[in-house]
Amino acid sequence: MTQPSTEQRPTVIVIDDDDGVREELGSLLGSVGFQFQLFGSVADFLRIELPDQPTCLVSDVRMPGQSGLELQRALSNGAGRQVPIVFITGHGDIPMCVQAMKGGAIEFLTKPFRDQDLLDAIAIGHARDQAWLTNERALAELLALYDSLTPREREVMSLVVSGRLNKQIAAELAITEITVKVHRGQVMRKMRATSLPALARMSDKLRLPISEPTPKGRVSI
Repeated sequence: MTQPSTEQRPTVIVIDDDDGVREELGSLLGSVGFQFQLFGSVADFLRIELPDQPTCLVSDVRMPGQSGLELQRALSNGAGRQVPIVFITGHGDIPMCVQAMKGGAIEFLTKPFRDQDLLDAIAIGHARDQAWLTNERALAELLALYDSLTPREREVMSLVVSGRLNKQIAAELAITEITVKVHRGQVMRKMRATSLPALARMSDKLRLPISEPTPKGRVSI
């Protein structure tokens, strides 16, 4: 069940096998302006595409089939987006709570809980997911800029951020210093880098390998 809306508002996804709990939470979330989706099982949730806007999961711990803790482990072990989770349960215990919190849960709430406690935890989850989305979008933009470089410009960028001087780069690539300067200027322009430290930070974010000095007596062509 999804609240009809086209606005890019924060989303809350509720996973609970109790129909009454889902409807109650849906009413609460709708009353404070969240988009929300309600699911009766982890399996149903896993069939959807995650929203592009900040999202927080509110999941029961014990459910038929895959449990909330199993879902948390699956998300943590994946390479993609780890959506923040707020756990709710009517039958919690200390070991379960510790396991959830060690796994990165925002909060572990025992039913019945205060509405405000849940909303406060969701706000923290949305802030965390927004930070992740912002970082991913910035990285995607950076990758697009890097893809615009020619193979030679990428070589020059790698050597520049490793600390080589223009004359050293020229010797290593068997080109003139003037050509190095031209490529270097193109790299700075295309990457929209305002300084060498800024370019180095971009290289770090892209996790580009740092060029090692060419062994003496060898020239890279």
